[in-house]
Amino acid sequence: MESESESGAAADTPPLETLSFHGDEEIIEVVELDPGPPDPDDLAQEMEDVDFEEEEEEEEGNEEGWVLEPQEGVVGSMEGPDDSEVTFALHSASVFCVSLDPKTNTLAVTGGEDDKAFVWRLSDGELLFECAGHKDSVTCAGFSHDSTLVATGDMSGLLKVWQVDTKEEVWSFEAGDLEWMEWHPRAPVLLAGTADGNTWMWKVPNGDCKTFQGPNCPATCGRVLPDGKRAVVGYEDGTVRIWDLKQGGPIHVLKGTEGHQGPLTCVATNQDGSLILTGSVDCQAKLVSAATGKVVGVFRPETVASQPNVGEGEESESNSVESLGFCSVMPLAAVGYLDGTLAIYDLSTQTLRHQCQHQSGIVQLLWEAGTAVVYTCSLDGIVRLWDARTGRLLTDYRGHTAEILDFALSKDASLVVTTSGDHKAKVFCVQRPDR
Repeated sequence: MESESESGAAADTPPLETLSFHGDEEIIEVVELDPGPPDPDDLAQEMEDVDFEEEEEEEEGNEEGWVLEPQEGVVGSMEGPDDSEVTFALHSASVFCVSLDPKTNTLAVTGGEDDKAFVWRLSDGELLFECAGHKDSVTCAGFSHDSTLVATGDMSGLLKVWQVDTKEEVWSFEAGDLEWMEWHPRAPVLLAGTADGNTWMWKVPNGDCKTFQGPNCPATCGRVLPDGKRAVVGYEDGTVRIWDLKQGGPIHVLKGTEGHQGPLTCVATNQDGSLILTGSVDCQAKLVSAATGKVVGVFRPETVASQPNVGEGEESESNSVESLGFCSVMPLAAVGYLDGTLAIYDLSTQTLRHQCQHQSGIVQLLWEAGTAVVYTCSLDGIVRLWDARTGRLLTDYRGHTAEILDFALSKDASLVVTTSGDHKAKVFCVQRPDR
């Protein structure tokens, strides 16, 4: 597949690890860094109140590989084409969230409007166990870094954690109304943001707890930075805070013109955590230096570039940033909008490179690791793969009869797992076209 000349042999070059910024000037240079992951023992010593020490992991290879044959009795054909290999049909209402176990990518956890969460096997859709006890819609679910624990959270703020191998509940906590939840990238530590503005952090299963008090409004989105020592949290009032997880205080606060003019919807970081992207209902995506807390770029799609900034007005409700992320092999960022626009921005020039239009709103996007391919899922129930170098649609996958609400991508980009308003979760075997 042809690509633009500036991409060159992008796949053969090492990832661009960080971008150097100087004040409000444009990018001056691209610097290669290889900081390497922080040592888990050092990380544990630095965290005083919460022990972040990473437990030693036993080597567990996946000897069997993928066997993508639908389980007998699992729902098969539906109206229209169905490109999926497996359909998981135990939910009785919209399925809001999905996550894959990071160690083997053989298990999924899904949560839905039916107040239920299930852990099931990707290869055949077989149920392993139900994460029982929720009494409100399960909107957050995920596996710990080593796949030994799975956490589920519902809208009312009830969080539960299960031991995967024993299928037993090992921890629970009732916080405020839940906005987001995420595991620490290298330790059995769970973070969550709630409607009262707090960000919570627990050591699981012993329950050691810290709270990071934000403004008196919901903490709408959050992400732990790759160093495991900081977290970025966005709020309904448009502010952004970068928190020190050890000290418990904010390192940087973006507000006013530096922040957003509407509630935050999503945040993302690049591979080494030097850059942060924030998205909002104000239709802006802001590029922030994690080191200085300064905004170093603001992105808007051309289709709305002439519109004035708005807060809670009509225009802010008609379009918003729904998802965003960084490419790992090129200085590119992708931003997905509610109006169906996928915008690919060139970070080195801070310019719009491509606009890829969907027929309906984008719900989420993910970059394929090690390539310049972006996956999107949208309200039309279709998963699409885009070449960010050319802006061309590579392929799409269909099978849902309602909007896709969440999706996950396996590490080797062989599988996409989707959840939908049609009460189903589906596993797609992703064909890898010559690109």
